Amino acid sequence: MDTLYDHMPILSRGRHRNPRKGACFMELASYLAGERWSDHPACTHPLLAGLARLVNDHTTDEGRSRLVPLVPSIIGLVGDDLRIDARLALRAATTALPIAAAERQLALAVSVLAAEEMLARLDGRPAELEARSRWAFAQAPHAADSARRFSRAAKITDKGFRRYAAPNAVQLSVVGIAQACVADPDAILRELLVGAIAECDAMIPRAHPRANTTTASSSTSASASAAGGPR
Repeated sequence: MDTLYDHMPILSRGRHRNPRKGACFMELASYLAGERWSDHPACTHPLLAGLARLVNDHTTDEGRSRLVPLVPSIIGLVGDDLRIDARLALRAATTALPIAAAERQLALAVSVLAAEEMLARLDGRPAELEARSRWAFAQAPHAADSARRFSRAAKITDKGFRRYAAPNAVQLSVVGIAQACVADPDAILRELLVGAIAECDAMIPRAHPRANTTTASSSTSASASAAGGPR
């Protein structure tokens, strides 16, 4: 493992012209998957790839090295089920809501409700908050109440959710976590990515084989110790 990683491009922020200049998380994924060098490879669901790029760019240089073992596990997670987008948006928003700055909490709470409504619509059931969402709302009750009032008048299409609402939720969540007044935002960002990969892995048959390397197992304590909530 160490020998393999010694010959890989070094993770750093932003896009890179070629491996000699370094790599972001998704560029390294394209490299391992045998695709053309790109930070938007075909081997990963677009929103999951977007989350990975954001986590890469908002993690410190020291914390970014701990992301490297996760790269192979993101390869092959491809699908067009809108539930994937909703699950990723929901996980990101419920992770960020309890710890984000107050000025971001309303938008995050609205994102939670939008993802919950989309999941209910796709499953053909009444909209009802899941346990993780109820916990996140309990940590930010004022934002939750305002979001409920706002969401009564807001309806979103499937296309609008996939193109705008879900990516915005993920971006707002990652920035909110990175700038939160918590002890170790890097650990929470990593745990968010770990959870998102696991959630996608459970929903998506892999379209590509895993890269020939071993992924690191995740610690489930990072976000729980920092934010105090259920997974």
